[in-house]
Amino acid sequence: MRKLIFILGLLSGGVQAQDSARLRLLFVGDIMQHDTNIQAAYNRQTGRYDYASCFRYIKPHIQSADVAFGNLELTLAGPPFKGYPQFSAPDELAFELKRTGFDVLVTANNHSADRGKRGLIRTLDVLDSAGLIHTGTFRTQEERDQVYPLLIERDGWLLAILNYTYGTNGIPVPAGTVINLLDTVQMKKDFARAKGLKPDAILVFPHWGIENVRVPNAEQKRLASFFLRQGATLVLGSHPHMLQGVEFSAERNQLVAWSLGNFVSNMRKRYQDGAMMLTVDLLKKNGTVSVQRPHYQLAWMLANAPDSIALVPAEVGDTLINRVSNSREPYRIFMDDSRAHLTKENKNVTEGMPRYTYRILLMENSDELSPKWPEIIRFYGVYKTVDLKGNINWYAGEFEDEEVARAVLLEIKTKASFSKASLEAFIN
Repeated sequence: MRKLIFILGLLSGGVQAQDSARLRLLFVGDIMQHDTNIQAAYNRQTGRYDYASCFRYIKPHIQSADVAFGNLELTLAGPPFKGYPQFSAPDELAFELKRTGFDVLVTANNHSADRGKRGLIRTLDVLDSAGLIHTGTFRTQEERDQVYPLLIERDGWLLAILNYTYGTNGIPVPAGTVINLLDTVQMKKDFARAKGLKPDAILVFPHWGIENVRVPNAEQKRLASFFLRQGATLVLGSHPHMLQGVEFSAERNQLVAWSLGNFVSNMRKRYQDGAMMLTVDLLKKNGTVSVQRPHYQLAWMLANAPDSIALVPAEVGDTLINRVSNSREPYRIFMDDSRAHLTKENKNVTEGMPRYTYRILLMENSDELSPKWPEIIRFYGVYKTVDLKGNINWYAGEFEDEEVARAVLLEIKTKASFSKASLEAFIN
C-alpha cells in the first residue's frame, strides 16, 4: 500500500530554527458560510469575494502554530453560493484560510454531501489548488486506500490524522465517493493501520454530539473512550455549534475536546456566536512524546464590522468592540458565558493570553532565492519562510513593541523604497 506523506514548509534564514523536539498544534471548530457571511465578503467594486478582513485579527493566532487545523463544514461546489441548509462557499475562502495560516482541514461532517458528487469532488480540488491538506472525504475508495490515514510530517515529527462524521443529514453518500462515518468496525481497522505507520501521535477529529448543547452526551463519551483505547493522543470534536469542555490527563497523556464550537458562522444565538482556538504542545524526549501546555483563546464573531464580518480575539476585543456600540453587550455575554462554562467543564486546560511580536513583510510569494537587500534592511536582519508549495515570503526584523515596528516599517518604505512592505503580528 502506498502512503502519501505531506511535508510542511519550514522556517529558515535569520531566525533560530525551532527545537525539533517540540511541536505546536492549533485547532479550531466549525468553519461555515451562512448567507450573511458570503454577502459580507463580496466586494462590489471588484466583483470578487475577499475574506481578508474576516481573519485579520486572528491571523497571528493561527500563524503561531507549527500546524493549524480546522473543520471545513461546507462545500466549495461553485456558484450559486448559498449558506444553510446546503452550503456552497466561494473558492476565495479556501485561499484566505491558507493565507491566514491553516495547514490541514478535515472535511467529514454532516454537510459533506450537500452538493452531491460534483460538490464533494470540487471541494477537494479547490483545497488542493489552495495548498490545503485535507482528509475525511475522498473522490474514490482507491484514493482513500492510498492516502488514509493522513500522515503529516513536520520537522522530524510524524502525525496520523483520522476524521469521521455521524452522518450527512440524510443525504446519501454520492456513488463512488467516500465519506468517513463513525463506524467502530472500520475505525478499528483505521487505527490499526495508523499505529502500523508508527506516528508520534494519532489525532482524531469526530463530528459528533447534539447541536446547541453545551455538554457531551453519552454517545460522545462512549466514542471518546473507544478512540483513547485504540491509541489516540488527541480527540478534537465538532458539530454542537457551542463550546463544550476540554479534558486533559497528564497521567494518560491524552486530551479530549468535546466541541470547539463555531469558528466562522453567522449563528447569533447565545453560546453560538464565538469560538475557541485550542493550542497544544507536543514534546518528544528520549523517544517519548508528551502533551504539554494545552490552553485556549476565545474569539467572537463581530457581525456588524464596517467592511465585513470579522473574528475578534479576546485580547484585542475590549478595545475594538468599544468602537461598535451595539456589539458590546453580546461580546461581553459570550466572553463571560464561555469563561464561566469552561472554568467549570475543563480539566487541566486554561485560558492563555498571547504575547505578540511584530515583523516586516518585505516580499510575499517571491520566487527569488536570495535577493540583494539594501543595507538598511540587512541591518534589521532578513529571513524567509517557505510554505507547502515552495512559495517564499521574506521578512525583516522582530520587534516586541508595535510602535517601534511601525517606525522601522516607515523607514524601510521611505529610505529603502519598499512601498509594499507591511507589518505582520505573530504570537510567541
